[in-house]
Formats: sequence, C-alpha cells, structure tokens
Amino acid sequence: MEKVLGIGGVFLKARDPKALAAWYQKNLGVPIDEGQTYGTLLSAGAGEHTVWSTFPEDTAYFGSGPATSMFNYRVRDLDAMLAQLRAAGARVDDKIEDAGYGRFGWATDPEGNRFELWEPAP
Repeated sequence: MEKVLGIGGVFLKARDPKALAAWYQKNLGVPIDEGQTYGTLLSAGAGEHTVWSTFPEDTAYFGSGPATSMFNYRVRDLDAMLAQLRAAGARVDDKIEDAGYGRFGWATDPEGNRFELWEPAP
C-alpha cells in the first residue's frame, strides 16, 4: 500500500496574498521569500522541505469547490498512489504535471477537499 511520506506544502486562499503572507511572517515567523507570497520550511528528513504559500482567493488551483486551503502530500510513487485512490473510488484528476523538481497529481477526498500529491524528482 502506498503511503504519504510527509507534507510537501500548505496553501491558503487570501483576499490579499502578499498581506496575509506578511502577517504569517511577522506573527508566526513563517519564512516568506523576499517580495513573495511563499516560503520554505525545513522538514524532518534530510533535504526535505515544505512549501508554505498564499494564493489569490479566486484561484482555480484548489479546484472548483469553496475550499480555502489545500495540502500537498509527498509520495514515493505518484502513479501507484493515483491508481490506489482510483481503486478506492476517489475522484482523481487525469492531469499529471511534470516539473523539474518532481511530478504532481490531484485528487479529492469524500468530503470534497482537493489535495495535491508530489513525487519529488530523484
């Protein structure tokens, strides 16, 4: 059985993404990159990190539902995880995105929460 290896990212919708990112930086110490709406947190494993980011409130990246946040889960084998979710009856997007730092896929849980899966590049 495929399992989540860790949190790859935490994403929040915001009316003003830059202002909300600045609030989290000032009040919680979230490390936001200079002039950006995102930053990187170190994770427990060597070389692992978690992205923290705000998005515009009208973003389609979180799917079509009313969700105000989305999690990105690190996985070992994206294709196997997506197949496992399909076999369990989950809604799985057909789209898979390849980036230089890994592959991404998306699915939705039984309560309509969209989540992202990330298989980091070797």
